[in-house]
Amino acid sequence: MEDIILELRGCAREYGFELDGAQLAMFRTYMDSLLEWNEKVNLTSITAPREVAVKHFLDSMLVLKYLKLPEGASVIDVGTGAGFPGLPMKILRPDLNVTLLDSLNKRLVFLSDILKKLNVECRAVHARAEEYGRKKENREAFGFAVSRAVARLPALCEYCLPFIKKGGFFAAMKGPDIEEEIKSAANAVSLLGCEVSAVEKYNLPNGDGRSMVIIRRVRPLPEKYPRRGVKIVKNPLG
Repeated sequence: MEDIILELRGCAREYGFELDGAQLAMFRTYMDSLLEWNEKVNLTSITAPREVAVKHFLDSMLVLKYLKLPEGASVIDVGTGAGFPGLPMKILRPDLNVTLLDSLNKRLVFLSDILKKLNVECRAVHARAEEYGRKKENREAFGFAVSRAVARLPALCEYCLPFIKKGGFFAAMKGPDIEEEIKSAANAVSLLGCEVSAVEKYNLPNGDGRSMVIIRRVRPLPEKYPRRGVKIVKNPLG
């Protein structure tokens, strides 16, 4: 396992991240705990340690390469699952105020355990995104939102964009072929008071292609959004 953590350090360096000894130890603990828990609870289909290092840890770090987060920025990770990308971001940037949001309690139990083991302060919230986003205190309350592999972009926008404040950004982590999905989400982005700011394309060290769609809030969020979950799924805004 130690060689894989050292490989992670080398891969991270190639993308501009310098991991110190404490951070490497945290990623080692994170991996050990994730793989141990995954034998009892289905947290990830990726179980080979090398793939965890690249497809989970490094991929999550890359949000920080393409999304410029100021000191102390507030970030909500929507549909975080086993903590991706929010927890690796927090390991690299302890100054960030990170909220990990997921609808499945078993994932929150894991997150509570790993946060304690890592001695990391994140807010872990058990809630559906659309319900959490309808609460007044959460609407347009975050500088940044991130999400990875949760839903197609038209629905994902309605889950995530209500959280970001004026001038804030949402980073949707997607696969390489994203053009049609962006077109299908154009109406949703506009109705929710936002615009596509950038589309970043990159490859992981194993050659897997990735896209990051970065969306910025330019107008206030209309009161009627987000809608109820069943409406978002059955009738996406796009």
